[in-house]
Amino acid sequence: MNPAAPSAPRLIDGPDAAPATVLLAHGAGAPMDSPFMAAIASGLAEMGWRVVRFEFAYMARMRETGRRQGPDRMPVLQEVFRQQVRLEKTQQPGRPVFIGGKSMGGRVASLLVDELAASDGVRGCLCLGYPFHPPGKPLQLRTEHLAGLQTPTLILQGERDSFGRREEVDTYSLSPQLQLRWIPSGDHSFKPTRSSGLSEAENWATAVALGDQFLRELAQAGIELDTNVLGAS
Repeated sequence: MNPAAPSAPRLIDGPDAAPATVLLAHGAGAPMDSPFMAAIASGLAEMGWRVVRFEFAYMARMRETGRRQGPDRMPVLQEVFRQQVRLEKTQQPGRPVFIGGKSMGGRVASLLVDELAASDGVRGCLCLGYPFHPPGKPLQLRTEHLAGLQTPTLILQGERDSFGRREEVDTYSLSPQLQLRWIPSGDHSFKPTRSSGLSEAENWATAVALGDQFLRELAQAGIELDTNVLGAS
């Protein structure tokens, strides 16, 4: 199987008349239909977005064989993401596209967003629990590209995420194009502590609301930009 084939497994939620598509990739260890991914996708779809989830080749193989395996190498993951963006642009011409994902999926999206903004008109990136560093290894940072991002990006991060807690992330040098919003008492999947008085479902709903706000602001800015370009032509 070609790992870059655009026929990767996909799930689509949301109305046909949505103003934009949100293309989301899963994390390293859980598939595109995990409870977290399903909650975010259905929540954004209910807000009116067309949400496309897709599966990297290694995860599709795990689904077929039932045997766990690690993710493909980053260049392979990136090429699958590129192919999925181009598939969307071919099948849905004229519909704006945002990219993003959970943990590793969001990292891949963030590594590609400037490239895909230039080549395919991607409007922005939504990261759900960014893996700033491996748990317990705060010096192994995955932040170099985040300092120079040119395309609007939102990272939603649990305050006690072991991949980057708030007190750690607040010390990083990040691009002014990158927004950080914090999910109260949340872990890497936004699950709060019992003592917080919050539920996992409530934190997922908070993430959906923050993501929706980010997407709406960018979609509206894009409409105004497109109108100005058309008016000047």
